[in-house]
Amino acid sequence: MLEKLFRLDGKVIVITGAAGLLGRKHAEVVAAYGGDPVLLDLSEEAVRSLANDLNREFGVNASGYQVDITDEARIEENVQQLLERYGRIDGLVNNAANNPKVEDSSEKNFSRLENFSIDIWNQDVAVGLTGAFLCAKHYGYEISKNKEGGSIVNISSDLGLMAPDQQLYTQVGLPEEQQPVKPVTYSVVKTGMIGLTRYLASYWADKNVRCNAMCPGGVENGQPKAFLVEVSSRIPMKRLAEPNEYQGALLWMLSDASSYLNGAIVPIDGGRTAW
Repeated sequence: MLEKLFRLDGKVIVITGAAGLLGRKHAEVVAAYGGDPVLLDLSEEAVRSLANDLNREFGVNASGYQVDITDEARIEENVQQLLERYGRIDGLVNNAANNPKVEDSSEKNFSRLENFSIDIWNQDVAVGLTGAFLCAKHYGYEISKNKEGGSIVNISSDLGLMAPDQQLYTQVGLPEEQQPVKPVTYSVVKTGMIGLTRYLASYWADKNVRCNAMCPGGVENGQPKAFLVEVSSRIPMKRLAEPNEYQGALLWMLSDASSYLNGAIVPIDGGRTAW
């Protein structure tokens, strides 16, 4: 019995933003433990190729679909596609989000609050927060129809728990109006994901649909050495994460190993929010 605690055999798990760096890792661990990952992204070619790779390596029934999660009609259409193919949906990983860059060479850096465009605000909120709501509304509702329920995992961030330290992005010699900052939308969206998690955790609890949030820290991915030194000094473990270091937590949250975990907001950040 215990050896099956983390297994996902026969479970259909929808993953948004599946073509991204962490989305691919989420899909890999689902497949490695017997689940059938449904990969959603704007790039159909990328998710279909990834699905084929997972099927070859793990012998699962992965699939990839081009889905704009800000388009409710497309989500509804995809739900029907999945029900025709699999007959059920067991899990949802709300992973998709814009990650607006802090770099800008203009005279007035767009990332600064006083210059931040309402269009970029609307785009970031639409993908990261409204998209998660729409996916919960439709994929989550199908999960709630299962006799045994299922699991929703929202990917928040350590910056959903604390404000960004803008000193990390300071560039010597630049005037204030050109200094880059972490844009406001990232913190707002990731904090909103925590609120969505708590709402969903209580909404379908009577149907055994659990909802929890992961709050990952940063991932080392080719950042400048000076930045890595600065950010590492703010983390008790003195480093950023490797891309595969969130797989165990995701598997735990999706599997029966966390059958009584509901409404939890779990920081996985090397201890950064402990300081």
